Amino acid sequence: MNAGTGDRGELFVDGIDGRRTDGVRPGRGAVTGGGTVLFSDAPGGGSPSAAPASARPGTADTAGAASVPHARHTPRPRPGGAPARARRAGRWAKVAQRIVPDDLQPEVLRVELTELGDAFRAYQRRPEPDLAVLAGLHDRKARAFALWADVTGDASLREEADRAAAAARTTREMDANRRGVPVDGEGPVVERLLTRGQGVHARNVLAHVRTGAPFPDAEPRLAVLMLTLRAARTGTGNVTGQDLGGWLQGDAERVLRELVDVGWLLLPQDVTADDALMSRPEEPAQITVSTLIPTQPRPFFFGKVTRARLSGWAQKVVGDRKLRKKKAGAATRLLAVYTAAHSRPDGCLGAAGEDAGPALDEVAQFCGLRPEEVAGHAGLLVAAGWLAEDADTTDGRLRGRLAERVLPLSGLL
Repeated sequence: MNAGTGDRGELFVDGIDGRRTDGVRPGRGAVTGGGTVLFSDAPGGGSPSAAPASARPGTADTAGAASVPHARHTPRPRPGGAPARARRAGRWAKVAQRIVPDDLQPEVLRVELTELGDAFRAYQRRPEPDLAVLAGLHDRKARAFALWADVTGDASLREEADRAAAAARTTREMDANRRGVPVDGEGPVVERLLTRGQGVHARNVLAHVRTGAPFPDAEPRLAVLMLTLRAARTGTGNVTGQDLGGWLQGDAERVLRELVDVGWLLLPQDVTADDALMSRPEEPAQITVSTLIPTQPRPFFFGKVTRARLSGWAQKVVGDRKLRKKKAGAATRLLAVYTAAHSRPDGCLGAAGEDAGPALDEVAQFCGLRPEEVAGHAGLLVAAGWLAEDADTTDGRLRGRLAERVLPLSGLL
């Protein structure tokens, strides 16, 4: 085969039987004389099959043309000596940013570590967290890494196992606190309406009402509590006539006018107290609590979800079916709210580790009662199945325990 220029200066390459090839371009890969042979990696073809038919081996035009083999690209090894192709094929399992060796023995340990890594990654894709599931994963990790450390003698794996065991304990405690159940599993497993943190917020709201209500009587205090929860975040909220009538029964109009007259409650200019009492769920009345307007110092801070949860919790207590059946008044229902908020997960009143319950004078002030009147209203709660046993009011303390049916409403002291 010869290469050269033709009569008009074009390049050519001699083929078989003295014939010349046409259209040969100058450039890279030129053989003697400057012509270019089209290889698989030249422009216009990424592989031999991509080349034009006239340039493929075995065709009439190139049957005797020179053929230069194309060197295949070798994958560049990544750190650790494993080629990228092998990693992409899923050869290397990982857990906690550690590669699980293919030859790790015993086999059951290698399988467990591989599955554990997949389980953690699947948990991270969950739409909602589940602390019980996460604690179980940390337990598995602690056991697997401890065995891995025994097999390899790697002290860092032992440290990782210890951290996983601590994370399992912490996660389990967080889950128990959220659900209000003992960490050791003893006692009733109750689906709580409030978390422990929300119980703290509830007691802060009750303390605010106890000292900040504009009237000492029970009916206004009950209205102040419920309206405060409606407007707790922005100072404004919505209320219907059904709400007001359910809270205050026949006293709703009087109480609403009193709160408006002293300026604690603000209504829009074109809305009267009567209009608010007639408002329906599809068009509720907007109310503003002057002490909660954002320009004023804020007595408490919590988010929208917590506000709704606290308001729903108070509504469940005040609207309890058995309390309504016993025709419990505002003071009795306020006492029900106070006992629920100041009870432990097991229902006992008062903080954990204390034999004494809440201070009687604080209970009385919140409920709009005199201290000596609290015992009578506590008896009404026992009759309604709210308290499990007769309350003790000796030594200036209120002692008692919530009935099992209302344990979900406990404030989780």
